[in-house]
Amino acid sequence: MEWRPFQIDPGTNIKGETVDDYCNRRWGGAGWTHQLKSEGRKDGANFGNWKWWPHTSKAHQLIQYCKTKKIASTDRLNALLFRAEYEDGQNISEVDVLVSIGQEAASESGVSIDANELTNYLAKNEGKAKVDQEISGGRQNYGISSVPYFIISGDSSSRPYGLSGAQSSETFLEIFEELAK
Repeated sequence: MEWRPFQIDPGTNIKGETVDDYCNRRWGGAGWTHQLKSEGRKDGANFGNWKWWPHTSKAHQLIQYCKTKKIASTDRLNALLFRAEYEDGQNISEVDVLVSIGQEAASESGVSIDANELTNYLAKNEGKAKVDQEISGGRQNYGISSVPYFIISGDSSSRPYGLSGAQSSETFLEIFEELAK
């Protein structure tokens, strides 16, 4: 599995916002998060300490950096980011938080990471153009306008399936069985 970047709201404050402030500003309240948390808990996403609504540009740049340097998979990095954001209450808009996550990923993989290089990379937005290009490509090529969005393909001759929103395991199984034919 390969994760690709997407920003739900590029207008989020670049430093992040508290969940309550963001939800009040955007929707007039955070009531909708109760259903999200309830459904997430069924799948092990406890949202135990969700405090921040991050601006995710730099988090996507961290993923890009670590992927390029072969530090960790996009799957593992997203798991670390989700834990930091939703369980540990950290603001993943902040460079120092992201550098710490990069160091954790490197340590798990048994590779070294230059914290100063990563700090400069994130602080100077060195990967922003590539992240923005990937997000734009997803919007243009697949019509992605929300997350999660799944693109599932078989061989290069078959047209990929695009699924928006949470899906049941049965839905995925049907697609995999069709692709296997």
